[in-house]
Amino acid sequence: MILLIVLALLTFWLDRITRPAEPIGGENLYVNPDYIVEDLSGIRMDHEQEIQRKFTAKKLFHYLDEEVTQMEQVSFINIDPEKQLMRLHADRAEVKSKGKNITLIGNVTAIRGTDDEKSKITLMTDFLHLIPDDNLVKTDHEVTISRLNTTIHSTGLEFNNRIGVIQLLSKVKAVNTK
Repeated sequence: MILLIVLALLTFWLDRITRPAEPIGGENLYVNPDYIVEDLSGIRMDHEQEIQRKFTAKKLFHYLDEEVTQMEQVSFINIDPEKQLMRLHADRAEVKSKGKNITLIGNVTAIRGTDDEKSKITLMTDFLHLIPDDNLVKTDHEVTISRLNTTIHSTGLEFNNRIGVIQLLSKVKAVNTK
């Protein structure tokens, strides 16, 4: 009889520890990611238009139920032969809608153009919202933009890489050190 009770308790215990995580707050969101990947890189190519999008990340967490991917220490590079090179770096990123909606958070740096170009623009902030298919970058946080000898500080911006236009939203201050 004792053996049957121990076997029943062992079966109950194994059943409990092998169940998937319980949903939080009635929503279909899980506490744990369905997979984690470390030290990864990837490329997305459009061969007809010769556009390449590359990314690297130190860690990736994917949450199946919400189709959300979170990354740590992430870099994105957008190469389009008709546009200037676009590079982005951040402490964290959250990717939704299969890469159509990306949020960068913490020590965000965006560089438009190559390092040897005079038209190179560097943007620094702590939050950016990217819409890659439209080549749009948006934020309502403080930003610092540098180009050659000019530094611009602003709160909020919209940057359209397709047409090369930056719109500063408020509290704009520019300094030229020439």
